[in-house]
Amino acid sequence: MISIEFSFLHKSIADWRRLVSKCLFLLMFLLILGMQPAFAGINDDVYDGNMFVVYAGNGSLVPSKFTLAQALAEHKPTVLAFYLDDSKDCKQYAIVISRIQEFYGRAAEIIPISVDTFLAKKTYEPTEPGYYYSGGVPQIVVFNQSGEVVFNKKGQVPYEEIDDKMREVFDLLPRTESVQLKRRSFNEFSSELAK
Repeated sequence: MISIEFSFLHKSIADWRRLVSKCLFLLMFLLILGMQPAFAGINDDVYDGNMFVVYAGNGSLVPSKFTLAQALAEHKPTVLAFYLDDSKDCKQYAIVISRIQEFYGRAAEIIPISVDTFLAKKTYEPTEPGYYYSGGVPQIVVFNQSGEVVFNKKGQVPYEEIDDKMREVFDLLPRTESVQLKRRSFNEFSSELAK
């Protein structure tokens, strides 16, 4: 009698496991069938993550280390870069902002600002990024050491225009008179250390 109960119990557990495994298989099949492929890319207005990480390879830009108020209080040259993660123009421009940080990031504050993060206010203080935003992205605003705006443009501004203004802020030679800066490759750097 006990053996009959155990065999019945064993059979019902096996049937239950088989049913659960079939349900899980069906659920996985439906999830795989229902998945949409990611169609976001650099040439569309679809959100696909932080654009600096995805398209510029520079996740160190966001979040910024300083606020605009802090940078202005410390009299540091500052670059505000207004952007949207789901704008194709901003995605394509991310590499330029990353390049600005590459050459000026140690001496100036590079502050990318997502316009989606603005709090809706009628007026902003001059120490708030919203004060300088003119309604389009991408937008670049450059401040000198005195906190004065020396450059403010919307659209995909060429790196050279921003570089010219940054050279004025830092009192550097114009690009035509200076040596072209090139980044060393890892192998060249390693070979120089080995000498």
